[in-house]
Amino acid sequence: MTPQRTRSSIMAMAGIALAATLAAPAALALDEQRGEEAAIKACDLRLCSILVQKTPTGSDLKCTLTKTWARSSIKEAETSKLSWGFGDARCSVDLDVSRATLVTAISGDEAKFRLPPHTANCVIEQDGKLEKVTAVVSPKIVFKNGKAEQVWVNLKSVEGPAAIELTVKTAAYLADTLGLFHKRMIKQINRYIERHCPEALAEAAKEKDKAKGKAKKAAAK
Repeated sequence: MTPQRTRSSIMAMAGIALAATLAAPAALALDEQRGEEAAIKACDLRLCSILVQKTPTGSDLKCTLTKTWARSSIKEAETSKLSWGFGDARCSVDLDVSRATLVTAISGDEAKFRLPPHTANCVIEQDGKLEKVTAVVSPKIVFKNGKAEQVWVNLKSVEGPAAIELTVKTAAYLADTLGLFHKRMIKQINRYIERHCPEALAEAAKEKDKAKGKAKKAAAK
């Protein structure tokens, strides 16, 4: 899984994934904000630590995250059933998830994980303007033997311009009722847990060891 897709998976767990597809160009462009990727990477490592170590006691997962999607990257999710006639998008969310709930979900024979309702505050380009959109989601995942088998976006509400509201509601409906993105989301969740997290933690450990080695060499001079 690429870093882009990996970090997008974190945002998806936060309920920010709008199941987006794009078709039309926009007049403006949203640039990635400073510190976005660093915050997502830090949260990624905290979540991976919880999922790999499976220790129910300890700090819960709390992250303040922002993610900016270029129109071209969202367009990759385009399907024949759904199009998105807007531009770039940016969403922010305060992620707060119980460590014990996460560990229980992936440790038992079968468990249902439900993310508590989270509010995503977004701006989306529409007709040359930046429009505010607020979505409340509470994603649900069914795990069996530590692997995701079913997933629902579970959109609770969305407020914004009518055209954007309709598109987001349609995307959520198609995802949860017809399973439009179901296989893709299941595949990404399981790859994230089984492949990405062990690799990310191992890489972080290597970087930490390198930093310690450099510090020792500097101190010895």
